[in-house]
Amino acid sequence: MSRDSKSSGLWDWAKTMIYAVLIALVVRTVAFEPFNIPSGSMKPTLLVGDYLFVSKYSYGYSRYSLPLGLPIIPGRVLFTEPERGDVAVFKLPTDNKTDYIKRVVGLPGDKIQVRRGILHINDAPVRRELAGVELAVDGFGRPHRVTHYTETLPGGRRHSIYELSDNEPYDNTDVYTVPPGHYFMMGDNRDNSEDSRVIGAVGYVPRKNLVGRAEILFFSTDGSSPFWHVWRWPWVIRFHRFFQDIV
Repeated sequence: MSRDSKSSGLWDWAKTMIYAVLIALVVRTVAFEPFNIPSGSMKPTLLVGDYLFVSKYSYGYSRYSLPLGLPIIPGRVLFTEPERGDVAVFKLPTDNKTDYIKRVVGLPGDKIQVRRGILHINDAPVRRELAGVELAVDGFGRPHRVTHYTETLPGGRRHSIYELSDNEPYDNTDVYTVPPGHYFMMGDNRDNSEDSRVIGAVGYVPRKNLVGRAEILFFSTDGSSPFWHVWRWPWVIRFHRFFQDIV
């Protein structure tokens, strides 16, 4: 093989890699971005070790739709309002860098309050139905019992939540009035979630901070091994969670 043909082959390979990276960046920016669950704040809906796809187009695009949050897009373009009950990924408002995933429970103008563990929206209690008592594991691996409820938001969206009790620190709150262009987010693991109830840590989430809507689980492990430890997959994969819609 001549030197010229070898150089041509290397250049063709490099172009293929460049095109592949560019296509992946475009798909990740405008269509779907993978996301993994690092904490238990969304139990029982999402578990540590779940991998999911987030649709970037669901709420339109802002600077946080772009790699590194490049300030190219002013505000938000092609915007579609989130629906109450959506599970959404957003940039933490206090640093505009950290990805958080929570459920949208409050829309602009809503009044949100938790009274004795029950979510109230615009002064009306949200209906919850007992689904059972379950054994769960905390972040330190210690087993404990949680109460499982099915909650029905205004508009009819139903989802599962966990409660340790109705007398935990954020089970009785002041009234939060959601400002225009902002959203109130809560984790489904109500007593183990730092969310919009903690104004100084999360607070109200601005429209521009929305990244996308969680759509589907595509992979899941029990959280004891990273995704790339393929040699451990036979023991850690949760096959029953593959390809589940996120509700």
